[in-house]
Amino acid sequence: MTQPGHSVHVTSIDSFGARSPLPGQGGAYFRIEALAETWPEVRRLPVSLCILLENLLRHEDGQLVSREHVAAVAQRAGHWGSDHEVLFFPSRVVMQDYSGLVALIDVATLRDRIAGAGGDPAAIRPVKPVDLIIDHSLIVEHAGDAGAYERNLASEYAQNAERFSFLKWAQAALDNVRIVPPGNGIIHQINLEHLAQIVARDDQTGVIFPESQIGTDSHTTMINGLGVLAWGVGGIEAEAALLGEPVSMLIPDVVGVRLTGALRAGVTATDLALTLTEQLRKLGVVGKFVEFFGPGVAGLTVADRATVANMAPEYGATCGLFPLDAAVSDYLLLTGRSPAAVARLESYARANGLWEDGRPRDYAQVIGLDLSQVVRSGAGPRNPHQRFDLAQVARGAPTAGALKDGDVVIAAITSCTNTSNPHNMVAAGLLARNARARGLRVDDRIKTTLSPGSRAVTGYLEAAGLLAPLAELGFDLVGFGCATCVGNSGPLPVAVDHAIAEGNLNVAAVLSGNRNFEGRIHPGVRSNYLMSPPMVVAHALAGTVALNIESDPLGVDASGAPVLLHQIWPDEAEIAGVIARHVTPDLYNRLRGGLNDGGARWQALDAAGGIRFPWSASSSYVSPSPFFQAVHPGEFSLRAAAPLLVLGDNVTTDHISPVGAIEAGGPAEAMLLALGVAPQDFNAYGARRGNAEVMRRGTFANVRLRNRLADGREGGFTRHSPTGDLLPVSEAASRYLAEGRDMVVLAGANYGAGSARDWAAKGTAILGVKAVIAGSFERIHRANLVLMGVMPLDYGDLALPAGLEADSRIELTFDGPLRPRMPAVAHITSGGQVHSLAVRVRIDTGLELDYFRAGGILPFLFARNSARLDQETRHDP
Repeated sequence: MTQPGHSVHVTSIDSFGARSPLPGQGGAYFRIEALAETWPEVRRLPVSLCILLENLLRHEDGQLVSREHVAAVAQRAGHWGSDHEVLFFPSRVVMQDYSGLVALIDVATLRDRIAGAGGDPAAIRPVKPVDLIIDHSLIVEHAGDAGAYERNLASEYAQNAERFSFLKWAQAALDNVRIVPPGNGIIHQINLEHLAQIVARDDQTGVIFPESQIGTDSHTTMINGLGVLAWGVGGIEAEAALLGEPVSMLIPDVVGVRLTGALRAGVTATDLALTLTEQLRKLGVVGKFVEFFGPGVAGLTVADRATVANMAPEYGATCGLFPLDAAVSDYLLLTGRSPAAVARLESYARANGLWEDGRPRDYAQVIGLDLSQVVRSGAGPRNPHQRFDLAQVARGAPTAGALKDGDVVIAAITSCTNTSNPHNMVAAGLLARNARARGLRVDDRIKTTLSPGSRAVTGYLEAAGLLAPLAELGFDLVGFGCATCVGNSGPLPVAVDHAIAEGNLNVAAVLSGNRNFEGRIHPGVRSNYLMSPPMVVAHALAGTVALNIESDPLGVDASGAPVLLHQIWPDEAEIAGVIARHVTPDLYNRLRGGLNDGGARWQALDAAGGIRFPWSASSSYVSPSPFFQAVHPGEFSLRAAAPLLVLGDNVTTDHISPVGAIEAGGPAEAMLLALGVAPQDFNAYGARRGNAEVMRRGTFANVRLRNRLADGREGGFTRHSPTGDLLPVSEAASRYLAEGRDMVVLAGANYGAGSARDWAAKGTAILGVKAVIAGSFERIHRANLVLMGVMPLDYGDLALPAGLEADSRIELTFDGPLRPRMPAVAHITSGGQVHSLAVRVRIDTGLELDYFRAGGILPFLFARNSARLDQETRHDP
């Protein structure tokens, strides 16, 4: 595999004779069909594997990518299970500002390290196009009035000036980096509507190829709805890719989902997405590709498909790919792409067997879904796969009076998942209009917000006269960004906060988002439900989730008559008519021109110049990366390790590395206060990711974390041994480090589910944790741990020994030199007994092993570039 000093930039030698001219397009392409004479099964490969195969053909050089790699994918049709490692070279990298900022800080720090070694810092630069969209820093401090948007945007700039100035420096100092400033929308919706090319052309070689992407957000898969192969990774993997490193992976199994029938009137793409999330999570598709096919696909718009594809990380898949067909061409024209680009797409896809033509494809497994059986759905209260029929969520009829369990306190129309879908948004607007016509209103205690993923949404809603009725119900525009979906819901009214705390109430949030993990939406709101935008409006009107939304009244009109949901639900024909009149190419073309300029606020930001970034020692937002030092030099070992935490199933990256408000009384708060930062300027954990010391104190600090060593206390606490002190996790880890003790985290199944959050792994590493022993890992977090030099160990269907305590000890033995996916034994001493637990090393590929042996990918990159520097120096005349 790749070694430090070996270049990863490759040029295809086309030993298969697959390079062919593409008629009418002035370029060439790598023809997959050329392999069919040797491997006839190529004609039946799933589309995603065809794209992966083309990627290998284009980069085949006999070294990094060999004929054997190509053959392994070419013969994968219908197979199940693979230990074949291949490399993937994405053509673009997309980033949001939370993780993207950290990735660029690492790049800037690498420049410093190379300069310190006597090299040229300018040589460290992205070799792939990078689009960074600032969409995660919007906090809903103001809501419920017409001025909320401007005040929130002003606050966003004021609180994040240091971060934004760094990003302006990066845009000027780093090749291939484009920034979309705040106030334009959410990464995945911007990508869908404006950035994605689907089929691209290399200007130097003339080669035309399928665009592929990786992104620093798990919901990068949203672009799969447009037929682009893409998935989410951590920022550390993305920065390696933008510097030219390939993505290492095992050839995935591909699960086919055959869709038939059509969605019934009143059932939305959100309901379909939640249904598939439930079914595929039960099936088990972690680490697998999912492809949708069948006659039902044609009836889904690209916006519908994107809603489903966006949720791929929630059902556990690496991606959820839809086909290239006429709907894709129509969407590209609708969103202002040129007819020439659409012609190139169709010509290429038809020539290379990627256009949907009904051909049979061999999947490792096929399941079916009749779309007509999908019903109105929600998901919650803690996980996106906890689907329920909306008619079944009731816990009792609504009653008048003080705040009580089940009452809605947050109602947010938010998230790229659903605001990218005009049908969902128009339906919400029409429902609001109809509700106002009957005299319904939303209780003032509910924080109602509208934060769409694109300015196109407010454009067509305003043109249709639907922004006003939404605002009359309190759904005023608060900004264009992730907001509530990423935990930036902002404060609740003081009286509501007090009532929740005094009554220990289990109140609810309803949001059109994709994530509802514990402690994410708001620390005081325990039950969080995902649903479509019109259903968010409906539950805001009802004021509670404790009702049967299909049959119980949402309220009463001026005459005292009950108002039922079906009475105000808009007609499908009216929804379609509004979309036809107001969702037009002109709308998207007007928005595209100003996507990167940012307006007066962005232009007024000061930004440093120069090749290297001038760090400020006083900054609490941006500091050099501490991760270029190997975390475990030499051979890996685990001796008498202390359990830092013992956790259960479904521990998410939100539990490990929170994104929301910085908790009162915690170590991170104490640090910021000591730096002179006022509480009103704390911002959120996500915005502080550029400061490693803040994030170290915030790791495992989620207010809903349940650690078995904390004696029932909820939050970021653990028991230190041998003192027996109950401490914040970061303080306990500091003690163990000072004592020279190894540490491990033990957990159950599905560890690291959720966001592609590199700080969940970085935080684990900076605490000093050497290994995580879990029943199973989500794909992205497993990879992130390896890339940070933390060993993931999987014990599968076995069980951790009962009664683990802080004084337990863990050792690890191997049956030989470290190799990918090798077996090992964890010896756990607890209560005077030694338990031997069979585990598997989840370093899955040889390239990952290279990174791990180097102490992490950042030390690896420094070593590789240092070796290149030495070689250039030796050959310098």
